[in-house]
Amino acid sequence: MASLKEKLAAKIPAEVEEVRNLIKEHGDKVVSQVTVKQVFGGMRGVKGLVCNTSLVEPDRGLEIRGIPIAKLTDKLPEEILWLLLTGELPNQEELASLQEDLKIRRKVPEYVWDVLNAMPADSHPMTMLSTAVLVMEKDSVFKKRYQEGMKKTEYWEPTLEDTLDLVARLPVIAAAIYRQRFNKGPRIPSNPDLDMGADYAHMLGLPNPNGELEKLMRLYLVLHSDHEGGNVSAFVTNIVGSALSNIYYALSAGLNGLAGPLHGLANQECLRWVLMVQEKFGGVPTDEQLRQFAWDTLNAGKVIPGYGHAVLRVTDPRFDAFLAFGKKYCADDPVFQIVAKIFDVVPGVLKQLQKVKDPWPNVDAGSGALLYHYGMKEFDYYTVIFGISRAMGVCSQAVMNRALGLPIVRPKSVTTDWIKKTVGAA
Repeated sequence: MASLKEKLAAKIPAEVEEVRNLIKEHGDKVVSQVTVKQVFGGMRGVKGLVCNTSLVEPDRGLEIRGIPIAKLTDKLPEEILWLLLTGELPNQEELASLQEDLKIRRKVPEYVWDVLNAMPADSHPMTMLSTAVLVMEKDSVFKKRYQEGMKKTEYWEPTLEDTLDLVARLPVIAAAIYRQRFNKGPRIPSNPDLDMGADYAHMLGLPNPNGELEKLMRLYLVLHSDHEGGNVSAFVTNIVGSALSNIYYALSAGLNGLAGPLHGLANQECLRWVLMVQEKFGGVPTDEQLRQFAWDTLNAGKVIPGYGHAVLRVTDPRFDAFLAFGKKYCADDPVFQIVAKIFDVVPGVLKQLQKVKDPWPNVDAGSGALLYHYGMKEFDYYTVIFGISRAMGVCSQAVMNRALGLPIVRPKSVTTDWIKKTVGAA
């Protein structure tokens, strides 16, 4: 039975050769054109990156290594990590091997706890997570191997070691941050008998009726694991890593991007709007009440959080997965009922606005309500869970980028005057 490292070592040479041949034979062919609107619009839609771990098509949604995310909702996070790295789902022996390896790596260095304990009591949980990742940089295997001297073709190996250490430790650190930051009591030790999602739920110390919380944590970690290479957290991690900064530097930077209101904080804003609806109507509103409230929100110059997406033009399949989970486990919860009703009503409202390209919900429209149902009512923490999950994707991308020998990211920038002269603007 091959280990994860052995599996990758067997697959990487063929992928490297494929890329070399592609560049050699088709290197001068055009794959994208850039408009002035895209230059000033955050490069949206410009094809200029390689990300082999996942793809998001406007009419289908997220696919991980070619598999639609809807077909992966029953998988464990560890299975998704293997899939991201190898392009294949593990068999039972491979999964057991990876899980055993990750469990051995769960032990968090004591200095991490010292640093977290020394931080201000009101530190943002994402600041604490990013800081914890950054201080562990001292133990980077890549850093040590690079200083000793190694071939470029070997860069992926210590990057994989760092990735596995990070993926294993992040749930332990994140659970400890939750308990410390929100005064939930002492840290709860990791249980080596549990898988990653179940262990994370265990260490949070929240109610876990019939194992529902651990099922939600598994699902959450799977659904948020990767989303192409151009979103802020992935792109930032990629850019920093392309300078051969080790993955601790790169992931910490990516987490800082994830902490932004336009990226990882979105589910908080969605839940706040849902709770505002609940408060205004004293419970679940009627369809007509909700429809009018939606129009009032839009007419006030505001958006309806959780609806619309930069790429998708269909309902986000990750939202569908969370909606199905809610209908199965917490259908009687009024907050979830409002989420479901918004899905029934709001797209019809948004369709009447010509400027809205995508009236359908994205993943953030429902995830916060499920966390809220199981007792996690500290909104500032939600993005930390996102961060644990997204680390699997961006770190896997980093391993593959090193394996393919991709260079430092260095796009060309121009001035507004240059653009005016080039397009003939007055």
